[in-house]
Amino acid sequence: MTILPDPAASQALLIGAHDYESLAALPAVERNLAGLTRAFTDPELWGLPPTHCVALPQPSSAQDVLDTLNSVALRATDTLVVYYAGHGLIDPHSDELYLALPGSDQERLYSALPFEWVRRAILDPRIGARHKVVILDCCYSGRALTGGMSGTTQVVDHALIDGTSLMAASAKTRKALSPPGEEFTAFTGELITALTEGIVDGPSLLDMQTLYRHLYVTLAAKSRPLPQQGNRNTGGLIALARNRAHPTHRPQPPSRTAPKPRPAPKPQPSSMPRKGPASPAASPTPTPRTGSKPPAASPTPTPRTGSKPPAPSPTPTPRTGPTPPAPSPDRTPDTRGEEHPQATAPRQHATPEAARTDGQRHSGRSASVRTRTLAVVSAALLVAGVSTTLALLNGSHRESDGKSKGGVTEATYNAAVGHVLKPGGKKGGTLKFINAADADSWDPQRGYYGFVWNFARYYARQLVTYDPESKGVELTPDLATTKARISNDGRTYTYTLSKGATWEDGSPVTSKDIKYGIERLWAPDVISGGPSYLQQALDPDGTYRGPYKDTSPTGLKAIETPNPRTIVFKLPRANGDFEQMLAMVAASPVKRSQDTKAKYGLRPFSSGPYKFRSYSPGKSLELVRNPHWQPSSDPIRKALPDKISVTITNNRGSVDAALLKGSHDLALSPSKLGPLGRTAMLSDSDRNKNLDTPRSGFVRYAGFPQAVKPMGNIHCRRAVIHAADRRSLQTALGGRVTGGDLAPNLLPPGIKGADPTFDPYGVLKNGGKPNVAKARDELKACGRPDGFPTRIAVRNDRPPEVYAAEALQSALAKVGIKAEVERFDGARSSDIVGVPAEVKRRGYGIVIAGWGADFPTGQAFWRPLVDSRLQPPSGSYNLAGVDSPAIDKLLAEAIAEPDPGKAGEAYEQINHKVADNAYYLPFVYEKYVSWRSPRLTDVHVSPAYGAYDYARLGVSGT
Repeated sequence: MTILPDPAASQALLIGAHDYESLAALPAVERNLAGLTRAFTDPELWGLPPTHCVALPQPSSAQDVLDTLNSVALRATDTLVVYYAGHGLIDPHSDELYLALPGSDQERLYSALPFEWVRRAILDPRIGARHKVVILDCCYSGRALTGGMSGTTQVVDHALIDGTSLMAASAKTRKALSPPGEEFTAFTGELITALTEGIVDGPSLLDMQTLYRHLYVTLAAKSRPLPQQGNRNTGGLIALARNRAHPTHRPQPPSRTAPKPRPAPKPQPSSMPRKGPASPAASPTPTPRTGSKPPAASPTPTPRTGSKPPAPSPTPTPRTGPTPPAPSPDRTPDTRGEEHPQATAPRQHATPEAARTDGQRHSGRSASVRTRTLAVVSAALLVAGVSTTLALLNGSHRESDGKSKGGVTEATYNAAVGHVLKPGGKKGGTLKFINAADADSWDPQRGYYGFVWNFARYYARQLVTYDPESKGVELTPDLATTKARISNDGRTYTYTLSKGATWEDGSPVTSKDIKYGIERLWAPDVISGGPSYLQQALDPDGTYRGPYKDTSPTGLKAIETPNPRTIVFKLPRANGDFEQMLAMVAASPVKRSQDTKAKYGLRPFSSGPYKFRSYSPGKSLELVRNPHWQPSSDPIRKALPDKISVTITNNRGSVDAALLKGSHDLALSPSKLGPLGRTAMLSDSDRNKNLDTPRSGFVRYAGFPQAVKPMGNIHCRRAVIHAADRRSLQTALGGRVTGGDLAPNLLPPGIKGADPTFDPYGVLKNGGKPNVAKARDELKACGRPDGFPTRIAVRNDRPPEVYAAEALQSALAKVGIKAEVERFDGARSSDIVGVPAEVKRRGYGIVIAGWGADFPTGQAFWRPLVDSRLQPPSGSYNLAGVDSPAIDKLLAEAIAEPDPGKAGEAYEQINHKVADNAYYLPFVYEKYVSWRSPRLTDVHVSPAYGAYDYARLGVSGT
C-alpha cells in the first residue's frame, strides 16, 4: 500500500555540483537543488521540515559528501532520499560510475566520488530508515542499476530493508541532458514539475513507480534521454508527494452562502466573459521552461497504476539491410488493426528517438513476481488510456460490418472501418495533419515510414497501386493503362503508360522516368534507407552500380524502355509478388533533370495532384495543387483539399492536445495518439464517435530460439505455449480495444492463407486462459517435469512488451518454468536478438517481438520469420532459428506462383507447420486508436495502408 512517509521521521540530502575546475559548468544544477528543496518542504506536497532537507552544493571532497550523508542518514527512521546532480564519469578500466565533484576531471578519477561508496553508505546496517530512495541526474547514471566490471551488483538487490528505489536520469551508455536556456536539467525539471503541479489522472500519492512512468513518457515525447528505475520489494510504492492534480488534493474554491440580491453592475465596454481554468485534456501543451518561470505542466499525464511506463508509441527506427529488409525492432506501424479481416499494412516506423535506454537484468524472484504482474495487468488498460468500463467500448458502439453500401454519413465509433464515412466531399479547404516526428525522408526511394508511403501518393504516382474501391488489397492501374501483361514463365512484366500523366512543369511522365526512379534504389551510398525488394527481384547478384556510377545509356538491364509509353521488366526468377513491389512508393518515377540526389527529399518533383510549396525539416510542410495534374489521367486520387499542411512537433502530448482542440484534423502517424488523447477521447461519448480502432496488420508474439537449451525440444516449446495466459498478455499490451485481438495462430488476417479460426492450441476455445494440465504433460515429454530456467529477452524501450514479458513470466512460474526477464537496448535489436550467436551466448530462450509485412502477401510476412536461406549476419528476424526444408520448399513454390489464391494455399500450409512445430507463441493481432476530425469527408481505413486513405480525404467547414 502506498503511503506518504512521515516527514518528521524522514530526511533528504540533495547533492549538486554546478561549477567545475576542468569540466563544463552546469548552472541548472544549482537551480535543481533549490527547486527540489521547495518541492520536498512544501506542506501541501510532502512537508519535510526545512532542517530535514539538506542541500549540499559544491561539495569540496568525497569525504565531505560521505560525512554529510552519514549524518543525515542516521537521523532518518522512515524514509531517506539521496539526490545527486552533476557530471557522471566512467572508470575506463572497471566501467564503474563516478560522481563528479567541483575539482574532478576524467584524467584524475580519484578526484571524483565512486558511486559504490555512496551505495555502501546508504546500505550501512546502522541506518534505521525503512525506505531508501536514490535519484541520480548525471550522465551514464544507469550504471548505478547494473554495477560495473568490479563485480558490484544492483543497489536494489543489496537492500536490507523493506523497500529501496533507485531512479537514474539516463541509461548506462547515455548522457543526461541540460538544455540551454531552461531553468532545470531535463530530467530534474520534469521531476520538479510532476511533484509541484501533479499528474493529471494519477493516484492521490506520487510514488516512485508513478513518477518513473510519467517521466519516461514525458521525456520520450520530447526526444530526451529516457530514465531508468530499479525497485526492491515495496520500493516502487515509496511516495514523495501528494498529487496536486488529484481531486483529493486539488485546491477547492471556498464555500459560499447565497449572496444577497443586489443591483446588476453596469456593463463595461471592454469586458470579456470570464473563463474558468481549462481542463487538462483541452489545454495545449506548454512550451519548455526558460528563465525563472514556473515549471511547465507535463504534457502527457500517465496512468495511475502498474510498474512500467507506457510506450512512447510504437517506435521503430528506419532500417536498411538484407532483403527482405531486416525487420525493425518494433516496426510498429503508425497504424493498428480493425474488427474485420484486414490486410497487412506496409511496414511503419515510430519516431526515431534521440536517446534509447540500455537494458537491465532483473532477477525473477517468485515472491514478488505475482504482485508485480498483477499491478502490470491491472495497469495495462490505463496505460493505453482505457478503463475497464471502456474496454467494453467495442461492444457498446455500432461497428462496421465490412459491407459498405455507398458509405455512411453519420460519424460513429469505427464508422471508417469497412465503410467510407461522409463520401462525396467537395473540393476546397486545407487538410491539416500534425505529427510528433518528421518523415525519415520525403524522397519516394528513401522513405520507409508507413505514413510516408501513404502521404507520398499526393506527389508521387506508381504504375499500379491499391484500388481504393476494393474492400481488400486488390491492385489497379495508376500510371499504367492496365495491370501487367505477364509472360507465361512469369518473368516478364510489360506496361503501357496512360496519356496525360505530367510532371509539375507540364512535361509528360515517361517510361524512362519510371526506370530512373527505380534505378536510384541501387545507390545506397546516396539514396539510403528505402526498401530493397526491387533490387533482389531484378538484380539479385548486385551487378548494377546505380545511376550515379553507371552513366551508360543502358542503365539497369532488367528494365527496358522501348518507347516513352512502354516499360518492360525482365526478372531473373519468377516472383508472383512483383507487382506488389511496383505498388510501393519506392517504384515512383523521378525526372532525371530534377534529381538533387541526397537532397531530393527536401523538395521532390511532383507527378501527382499536389506539389511542395514549402518544407522546414522538423517543423512544417505545405503542399499546394499541381496545376498541370490532369484528373482524367489519375483514376485514384480525389485531390479534394486546396492545400495540405503538416505541423511537426517533437512533443506527442502536443499532438493529442491539437486534436482535442480541433486545430488539426488527424495525426500523420495514427498510432501516435498518446495516453492523454486516448483517455480523453475514449471516455467522451461526443468524441469517441470520431475514433476508429482498426487492426494494424501486425502480430505481437514470442520466438523460441532453438539453439538455446531446452528450446531445441519441441515439447519444451509447447509447454510454454500451453502455460501462457493469453488474456494477461493481451491486457499487458493494452487490452482488446487498443492492444489487439487474441491471436490463435501467427498469420494475421488479411493475408491470403490466413485463417483466424485456426486454433491449434485452443486459444479461442479456452478464452485465452492457459492450459496448465497440457503444459505439465509437455514438460514431462521434454524431460523437465519440474520445469526449467530460461530468460525472456525484451526491448527496454517498448514498455508494453516489458509488461507482456512479465505477464508471461508470471504464467510460466505456475508450471515451474523460472523465467528471468532481461531487458536489452532496443536500439541495438539488430545486433543483439538479430544475431543468433549473441542470442545463444546470452541464453535468451524466449524473445518478445512484433512483425508485419511490407506488402500484404505471405512472402513479405513469412520469409523473414522462417526462411532458412535468409540468414543475414545481423538483423535476422528468424528468431526461432527455423531451418525446415519442407517450409523452404513451400516458400519457393508460393513465391514463384502467379496465382495469389494458389500461393495462399502454400502460405496456409506454412502456417500449420509453424504452429505444429511450436516455433512461435502468438499474442495478439495488433490494433490502434485513431482520431479523425469531424471536418473530414471520404474517410476510410485502407486495408493496404493500415491507416486512413490519405489520397481520398476531403475537408468541410473551418
